[in-house]
Amino acid sequence: MHIPSLKDQVSADEWQLRCDLAACYRLVAMYGWSDLIFTHISARVPGPEHHFLINPYGMMFDEITASSLIKVDQDGNKLSESPLPVNRAGFVIHSAIHAVRDDAQCVIHTHTRAGVGVSAQRNGVLPISQQSMFVLASLAYHDYEGVALHDAEKPRLQDDLGMANFLMLRNHGLLTVGASIPDAFLSMYTFESTCQIQLAAQSGGAELGMIAPEILGSAAEALRAQTSGMGGAFAWPALLRKLDRVDDSYLT
Repeated sequence: MHIPSLKDQVSADEWQLRCDLAACYRLVAMYGWSDLIFTHISARVPGPEHHFLINPYGMMFDEITASSLIKVDQDGNKLSESPLPVNRAGFVIHSAIHAVRDDAQCVIHTHTRAGVGVSAQRNGVLPISQQSMFVLASLAYHDYEGVALHDAEKPRLQDDLGMANFLMLRNHGLLTVGASIPDAFLSMYTFESTCQIQLAAQSGGAELGMIAPEILGSAAEALRAQTSGMGGAFAWPALLRKLDRVDDSYLT
């Protein structure tokens, strides 16, 4: 599908945001977290309007480009031209979060087998891995209400998320928010790894050892140390180099 370039039609800041968000879509596809065309990643455009970018409904994640991303307002009106629509369920979830979390530039939502598998477990994420300690430091849960098509679910979604950065959508999947696209991506990488490790550990059938609460409490300090205080930005350049070695067409 040919999408005309928007590079000369948007601000430099918006173009950079589009490039980073398109890269995020390609990386999610590369790591096997996509669900055909049915999940979503959004990024808030700088400014007071709460406009955000989201994928056109009908494109695979490994096709997303900077110019193909659709800019929408809080009512779901398209503010950039696209021959494709915006997924209603994606809009409901992402608009709900962007409306109340000014600190959340990026929201990533996935339906991976590991994520859905753990979301179906009554006890959710267990403190059994190093990865889980970072998730448990800022984790919330939202009960399943069916496919997220209705605005009536927004207040409950907002209340359940609160100021957490990890949200387990029960019987549904995973969601992360971040102050930047790299932060949200690193959080999702950690969340997904946590779920994969938990299912692998449970499949062994042995009794699971739990991490002590006092160690769990050191997660924030450990994350700062591991990323030199940079969060997701510490790993992002390497991720972009990895992506560029495969396909840099997301930059168009």
